[in-house]
Amino acid sequence: QVQLAESGGGLVQAGGSLRLACAASGGIFSILSMSWYRQAPGKQRELVAVITSGGDAWYVDSVKGRFTISRDNAKSTMYLQMNSLKPEDTAVYYCFALQSPASYWGQGTQVTVSS
Repeated sequence: QVQLAESGGGLVQAGGSLRLACAASGGIFSILSMSWYRQAPGKQRELVAVITSGGDAWYVDSVKGRFTISRDNAKSTMYLQMNSLKPEDTAVYYCFALQSPASYWGQGTQVTVSS
């Protein structure tokens, strides 16, 4: 059973930066495919970025060039560096781990970007 815990959310002005972290426990972190999702009020949960066990990354178009996903297998932690934040980035950000067929969610961390 994998457990995920996000941290690093908060309130920031537009143009600012935040770094989210997702600490995993209870599994073999290095073989997990990890992702960040977000859900804004009244909207569906959206896939933001993915990092595979091999380190390959994918981003949704709206965050390309501004967000960077990374992982530290030694610390069983995934990160999301968010730069040039915009008000439309405001959402609850969730960590997701996949070790097929099992999948796991974190509890979410709030990111609020003021204009």
